[in-house]
Amino acid sequence: MRALVVTGPRQAEVQHVPDPHAASGELLVDVERVGICGTDVELYTGEMAYIDQGFTHFPLRLGHEWAGRVVAAGSPEDEGWIGKRVTGDTMLGCGQCEYCRSGHHHVCPNRFEVGIRDGWAGALAEQMLVPTRFAHEIPENVSVTSAALVEPGGNSLRAVRAAHLRAGQKVLVLGSGTIGLLAAQFALADGVEVHVAGVREGSLALARSLGVQHTWQLHELADGRHDEFDAVIEATSNESMPALAVQLTKPAGRVVYIGLSAEPSLVDTRDIALKDITVVGILSASPGLAGTIERFASGSVNPDAIVSEVISLEDVPDRLEGHRGASAGPGPKIHVDPHLIQENP
Repeated sequence: MRALVVTGPRQAEVQHVPDPHAASGELLVDVERVGICGTDVELYTGEMAYIDQGFTHFPLRLGHEWAGRVVAAGSPEDEGWIGKRVTGDTMLGCGQCEYCRSGHHHVCPNRFEVGIRDGWAGALAEQMLVPTRFAHEIPENVSVTSAALVEPGGNSLRAVRAAHLRAGQKVLVLGSGTIGLLAAQFALADGVEVHVAGVREGSLALARSLGVQHTWQLHELADGRHDEFDAVIEATSNESMPALAVQLTKPAGRVVYIGLSAEPSLVDTRDIALKDITVVGILSASPGLAGTIERFASGSVNPDAIVSEVISLEDVPDRLEGHRGASAGPGPKIHVDPHLIQENP
């Protein structure tokens, strides 16, 4: 089958690799759609921390935001999955350690991370494997675009839940990328007054088209403002934003950190303590996947507009270099159809 293989920093190509076969407890999935995210870019460039830490080595197979249909099962008791549209958890915990036993498999020290850590090939291929216990069925009324947004949606839903907001309260989402726009949609569905701050006017206009009534350029909020929001969700890669999030949060409010910067960010913990702010960190969509599927299936959140274009496997290296297609829309997310043949190779 065809798959995208990253052979070294900034070196990627479509290769023919051996067809996967489902072992006991695994499902074989025909991949329909895959999202590209910032983690994929960092892995492609070789800048991802896991590479220096020895968790990830080249060559590697990217792709952890995906949806597809089950075409085979490795165990007879799993054959009921065949034909169903699914997505899967990125974090594949061992199932035996204290974290897995307590329901926190996403921080299992022995976990696989699909398409990220060594040991489990990602979804940028025509087919992939997923353990049955980490598969999530997606109802047929959910579009394939939304289905492949379940993983980033799970992260965003967790961030909104961690903000502990009530209807009518004010939340600021710092960052108008995929995670920020999805968080804004979930918060809007909960009746919250949503503000989104970013740097790209196109993304801010998209936020407004999704129902966000208040948008800001980041520099506008950094200009001496304080104590304005009941909660702030920090979803940028800018190392100065975590401190700004604390500055803009009301006393007794909450700050949720889901963005990661390349450089260490500095936060004055005196500001956190003296304002009695609760700070929460979010890693992984795992506890939010089921809730995201429910929201998408109910229609309370429709994220399709976040996707700007659908490309072939051959187009992926160009997009990982930061380029956008000539006909791409304003959305921050790029999707890949592994079965799409590039028109002008």
